[in-house]
Amino acid sequence: MVAVVAVCFLIGYGIGKLIKNMDNRIEYPATERENVVDNYFGTEVADPYRWLEDDNSERTAAWVKAQNEVTFDYLSKIPFRDAIRERLTELWDYPKESAPSKKGDWYYFFRNDGLQNQSVIYRKRSLESDECEVFFDPNTLSDDGTVALASAAFSKDGKYLAYATAASGSDWIEIRVMETETRRVLDDCIKWVKVSGATWAPDNVGFYYSAYDAPKDGVYSSKNEYQKVYYHRVGTPQSADRLVYSDPEHPLRYFYAWQSDDSRWVFVSSSEGTSGSEILYKRSNARKFDVLLKGFDYDYGIIECEDDQLYVMTNEGAENYHLIRIDLNDPSKREVVIPERENLLEGVGSVGGCLTAIYLEDAQNKVYQYGMDGTLIREVELPGIGTVSGFGGEKEDTEVYYSISTFTSPTAIYSFDIKSGKSELYLRPEVKFNPDDFTTEQIFFTSKDGTRVPMFVSYKKGLKLNGKNPCYLYGYGGFQINLTPSFNPASIMFMEQGGVYVFVTLRGGLEYGESWHKAGMLENKQNVFDDFIAAAEYLIDNGYTSSKKLAIAGGSNGGLLVGACEVQRPDLYAVCLPAVGVMDMLRYHKFTIGWGWVVEYGSSDNEEQFEYIYKYSPLHNIREGVKYPATLVTTADHDDRVVPAHSFKFAATMQHAQAGDAPILIRIESKAGHGAGKPTSKRIDEAADTYAFLFANTGTKYRKIENSK
Repeated sequence: MVAVVAVCFLIGYGIGKLIKNMDNRIEYPATERENVVDNYFGTEVADPYRWLEDDNSERTAAWVKAQNEVTFDYLSKIPFRDAIRERLTELWDYPKESAPSKKGDWYYFFRNDGLQNQSVIYRKRSLESDECEVFFDPNTLSDDGTVALASAAFSKDGKYLAYATAASGSDWIEIRVMETETRRVLDDCIKWVKVSGATWAPDNVGFYYSAYDAPKDGVYSSKNEYQKVYYHRVGTPQSADRLVYSDPEHPLRYFYAWQSDDSRWVFVSSSEGTSGSEILYKRSNARKFDVLLKGFDYDYGIIECEDDQLYVMTNEGAENYHLIRIDLNDPSKREVVIPERENLLEGVGSVGGCLTAIYLEDAQNKVYQYGMDGTLIREVELPGIGTVSGFGGEKEDTEVYYSISTFTSPTAIYSFDIKSGKSELYLRPEVKFNPDDFTTEQIFFTSKDGTRVPMFVSYKKGLKLNGKNPCYLYGYGGFQINLTPSFNPASIMFMEQGGVYVFVTLRGGLEYGESWHKAGMLENKQNVFDDFIAAAEYLIDNGYTSSKKLAIAGGSNGGLLVGACEVQRPDLYAVCLPAVGVMDMLRYHKFTIGWGWVVEYGSSDNEEQFEYIYKYSPLHNIREGVKYPATLVTTADHDDRVVPAHSFKFAATMQHAQAGDAPILIRIESKAGHGAGKPTSKRIDEAADTYAFLFANTGTKYRKIENSK
């Protein structure tokens, strides 16, 4: 690809001046268009808003300010916006608690009283006791709530906590260490860490982590290259950390280190992107690593290492994954412990001397318990249908805690007796609505190429399917990520108003094995958009909604999904809600960790891949003179995963091209990132604005709801 020219010319640009739109439509801030053209293998592609890629410039800051002024002025005039926020606040305000985990002499768990910006770590000596104490409150990390707890890892003996913090939603983190007995924060501070956390070594005095070189100017680099693995010993400075592994010949690889509980073996998992991995290993006293499982055609996940036997979950030779065991003294000796089944093996846990395998059947979980030799002990009798998480712990544990989530009720926690196989309810939150008022059905529809695709459709019982219901259609479709039942308070508010809330299980995920993933990646990415469009058509054809009432939504890769479907079928929806989306498919790999997505999308640097990427890239398929649906683009100024330039350029181009009256707005959150760690207050504000925009542009009247519980 050759850059041609970058000459600036003005079209009456000025933040204080606004483009005069006809027919009393919204007056958008004028956005300067520059003559920037790139040549991709003979195809010239204009990029007039290239300057918006510099999100640190005063020019871009002024543009952001002007866009936000227009957006929030529009939102402020929606009469029921405050009522929506009030109801969302009520629905969010319930006690949330995680499953407990025993470390040392204490049981630790997260708890949020309801509206706390971040959940607090509590601890208690006995689970039978009602007495507990605050162990660590992340809400005290900053006065304005912009510093978030990104991860927390206890040493096995429970003496130390290594916790990571992120500022303003950034993916960059800093790791610190707390002495749990005294709750004293030590002087340890690990910087320049990204796509990593702390993994404690069995010696209980140090941990492994992966980091990048410190920049010379003290500013995080826009390119993330040459990640290295280190071992940090508690009480020593980062400068003294021992380099465990680096690979100067492959600057774009990620690394993760782990040591066996008996301290005999050290492993490094290497990946070149978001799928495919390689496992390296060595004896702890050896000098160099050897390749155990060569990359990068398959996925390998280490589950356990016991008596020199390594348990690995992989899709090598098993599209739906299986569990294998490798003799580390003779790696040629491999055997299948849990064979492949018809349904996807989503995860395997090791606890209490047993293995627990979580399967996905039509995007709903089933769990089986096995001996370490692969002997089936039982199918775990789950108390309900939904998304299951947990079932991992220590060899010495006699019980373990797991959770179940659904679309219509928040996460409930259960205890599981490893020997008897019995589950008992540990905690079910009290909420301010009646979950029995709502229902979820799983529907299968046919996509463009004849593929059978499922979706979950939730609504209030008694709803009439007359085509007059507002509908929120959400999808993702990529990166082997499974879309399974989960609870969101905003969905309850929407269904109370007669809305139909839909999650569609698109190709690109892993719900039906690796073939389902491959059918939605690289040259097959259009299948994902076809699935989403077919879901919309099914909902319309069967009376769940209509084109005048349908909103589509998705974030990150799902933001790409919404953008692509909007430009391909603008006639099909009333509202489009792309969040932190990958919109510029020709340049995404040039920013931060975007290069890691090339294995999923392909790259414009490759002529064959450029051809199919260019055909669906949302930014490059916007057409002037088209009436596009009402669009609310959402992003954040500190998103260093999917940089905000994607959303900036998409919104500016849509505003320039829009021929209809529907608004094209962009909401840019300050001091926030890709989404992880966002404070509760910001989540509620964003949801209120999103649904107010949806209701206003689908002709939906908001009715005040009194608490039903």
